[in-house]
Amino acid sequence: MMIEHGALDTGLDDGEDDDFDLEEVYDSELPEGRYLDRELSWLAFNQRVLELAEDPSLPVLERANFLAIFASNLDEFFMVRVAGLRRRILTGLAVPTNVGRAPQDVLADISAEAHRLQLRHADAWMRLVGPALAEAGIDFLSWDDLTGDERDDLYRYFQDKVFPVLTPLAVDPAHPFPYISGLSLNLAIRIRNARTGRQDFARLKVPPMLPRFVRIDDESDRIRFLPLEDLIANNLADLFPGMEVLDHHAFRLTRNEDVEIEEDETENLIQALEAELLRRRFGPPIRLEVTDDMDDLTLDLLIDELDITEQQVYRLPGPLDLGGLFGLGRIDRPELRYPLHVPVTAMAFQPAEQNGRADLFAAIRKSDVLVHHPYEPFATSVQAFLEQAAKDPHVLAIKQTLYRTSGDSPIVQALIDAAEAGKQVLALVEVKARFDEAANITWARKLEKVGVHVVYGLVGLKTHAKLALVIREEEGQLRSYAHIGTGNYNPKTSRIYEDFGLFTIDEQVGRDLIRLFNELSGYAIEKKFKRLLVAPRYLRKGLLRLIDKERRNALAGKPARIRIKVNSMVDEQIIDALYRASQAGVQVQVWVRGICSLKPGVTGMSENITVRSILGRYLEHSRIFSFGGAGDPQVYIGSADMMHRNLDRRIEALVRVTSPTQIKALEDLFTLAMSEGTSSWHLQADGDWVRHSVNENGKRLVDLQDKTMTNVQRRRRARAVR
Repeated sequence: MMIEHGALDTGLDDGEDDDFDLEEVYDSELPEGRYLDRELSWLAFNQRVLELAEDPSLPVLERANFLAIFASNLDEFFMVRVAGLRRRILTGLAVPTNVGRAPQDVLADISAEAHRLQLRHADAWMRLVGPALAEAGIDFLSWDDLTGDERDDLYRYFQDKVFPVLTPLAVDPAHPFPYISGLSLNLAIRIRNARTGRQDFARLKVPPMLPRFVRIDDESDRIRFLPLEDLIANNLADLFPGMEVLDHHAFRLTRNEDVEIEEDETENLIQALEAELLRRRFGPPIRLEVTDDMDDLTLDLLIDELDITEQQVYRLPGPLDLGGLFGLGRIDRPELRYPLHVPVTAMAFQPAEQNGRADLFAAIRKSDVLVHHPYEPFATSVQAFLEQAAKDPHVLAIKQTLYRTSGDSPIVQALIDAAEAGKQVLALVEVKARFDEAANITWARKLEKVGVHVVYGLVGLKTHAKLALVIREEEGQLRSYAHIGTGNYNPKTSRIYEDFGLFTIDEQVGRDLIRLFNELSGYAIEKKFKRLLVAPRYLRKGLLRLIDKERRNALAGKPARIRIKVNSMVDEQIIDALYRASQAGVQVQVWVRGICSLKPGVTGMSENITVRSILGRYLEHSRIFSFGGAGDPQVYIGSADMMHRNLDRRIEALVRVTSPTQIKALEDLFTLAMSEGTSSWHLQADGDWVRHSVNENGKRLVDLQDKTMTNVQRRRRARAVR
């Protein structure tokens, strides 16, 4: 079922003027050049990831993992951001960027910075992380490093496991240049016919289903690997009998994999998306990575056949596709990783001693429960909540949004169990969640088969809100149990993504969610929300109003403070409102993981704004919005980042946190993050991020994530003593 974008009409029924116009309250212009370029800011974020890989104080397997994260991040950046920019330039739809730069100039800026970062990434592997792994007993070897017996063993492995799945593709007058799939690692091979003397080109794809690095078995206590492409390259004679192998070089291609879906209310979104996923495999080339020893003849052939420019070529030393370092996660060397964090079930959800089980409904009836993942487990909170609801005979209905979830999701299984038990189940599945589209289509169809009411959202909008609603009959009346979160309903990512979730039976929240789900699944037009701020219509206006209240409080001499934690801070209208709040004397603190287009510390504009970024073992993913309220704090958590798409083109929801204890917990976390004694990156007005990880005496600063886990453990011990 689809409903029109225009039908959505959300507001906040708080007695204030819905015609509030922020521009009318300002009488001064802000200076030109007040934003940082969003694409370069994203690359700066990935540089911060790279700096973690370069940090010798971190465990070496974690450093290797950060190298893999950097590579994976950059792949997605090219597939989506760079591909989208190139597509808009080619179609004539490109407009100047948020800093007024021409799209072609921005593309050149991106290319220059990406080239620099990829060379730094390769250097970090060869000069820093690779040698550190060797010191720890983990070697990455070349074919020349092997003994004759080791080569014989690996040749047998090649014959048994690799050779049967290889497909060499020749290029000659009878064989056109083959299609090169996106993100595939390949060998470009020049061969000569021993009989005729004619030279030809061949392409060989390195099988992606095999381990990227081949384990070399021996009796020593060292762990040793050989890159798969090195094994293949040194056994090419078996693939080209009767031919002389003249040269071979590795290369890797990135293609446009951004999905573009044109929707109208008469077409089937699932079918359209499946067709687009098929087309995505054949998107135009965006980036060509080659080893730095590739000869000009081979490179010129690739450039010509792939129809790319020199700007799109990245010559790199060392092995390509370091995303393969994710495979080192299988190495059993706990001393080379972060010390183990054992999550602790939220105190409210800890099981009763008499039966070893927790009644989550009883706990939520006592008071709102705020959980913090991964410090407090997803399995014993969100997952347990939905599983209990599926089994509870008093539960009549479950309604939930699903944006991303794991392939073997217990969340989806709970919805299936509930439907099979005869409960009314609604699942709003966002099939357009980027790079998870295929999985979401599969789950949507499985849910439909068991009788779940599956809705695919609103035309033109993604449903990004994280919402679950359980309707339960208690003493002859219906009661609504709600969960509003900042992260996806995904048990796997919940172990590494930092997120908050609020459980409540507050009647206002329950009514808000009932109305919102009705709007998402039907044709209702709802304006009255009490504790929610909902996008796309009202979230922007609600946040601008809250920011402006702090500005007016400061002008009136009242205490004023704004704290915002997001993944990205890009939206110009929000940024301008923060600048004006700063001009009025409001202390503004922004905690951002990724992109930030805001310039802090500019005299006369943003000298009262501080921006910090924290990266570590967990991905900081929660969104928090805190406004001083002249002593009556207004604190929200939810799904929205400060980007155009979140505020204008998505269904997003923030919920107000009202418990003083929970507000204090959120404020304490923010205070710790912004402390000069906490390790973080500080954003400068020119866009540079400066890492602060040690104090003036060389002592390491506090790790926010370690400290948060320590605090959770301390609360558990204190409860046990009581």
